[in-house]
Amino acid sequence: MRLTKHEHAALRIEEAGETLLIDPGVYTLPLDGLHHVVGVVLTHEHPDHWTSAHLDRIISSAPGIPIYAPEGVAKAVSGHAITVVHPGDTVTAGGFTLTFFGGAHEVIHPSLPEIDNVGVLVNERLYYPGDSYAVPEGVAVDTLAAPLGAPWLRIRDAMDFVLTVAPRRAFGTHDMTLSEIGRGMHRARLQWATEQNGGEFFTLDPGDTLDI
Repeated sequence: MRLTKHEHAALRIEEAGETLLIDPGVYTLPLDGLHHVVGVVLTHEHPDHWTSAHLDRIISSAPGIPIYAPEGVAKAVSGHAITVVHPGDTVTAGGFTLTFFGGAHEVIHPSLPEIDNVGVLVNERLYYPGDSYAVPEGVAVDTLAAPLGAPWLRIRDAMDFVLTVAPRRAFGTHDMTLSEIGRGMHRARLQWATEQNGGEFFTLDPGDTLDI
């Protein structure tokens, strides 16, 4: 299974000639090579995790594919059918098995409304929590896509999340809010947290790949 990191929180996962896309948002450049897409996961409704332009482009290349997302996305998206998923659900998209966790976006500030968020486990190998620290209970995580920077993120909490999940491998995502210096600082902290349980941390920039 090959993972490609795109800008910010967007991920492309490829296996056996099929492609799964996760969270192509406003900071993500237009994606190509979309004819083999068999499913899309949108973890929540914020625009840095989805746009109508991305969905239009994907669906025009791969019509009829499922788009999995929580209820908030279904209310926000017009023109495309959303398959609503909840924590505990397991679905299949082509050869990909997707299990969902979590349920709530991390709090940015008490004055802002709470929204739904789902984390997703792909083929029991890759776990991505979306905008949350949702731990996939009972799962030995092989590869963790760990958030690096966000209005809701404190690096101490992100480190504790990685320490709790204890992945075999990890890399940083959700990073467009950080400067180059800040990105390096946060990567170093999550590398330390990953290594405390014997894991390996990978530095991935947009376009970089990792075989998992």
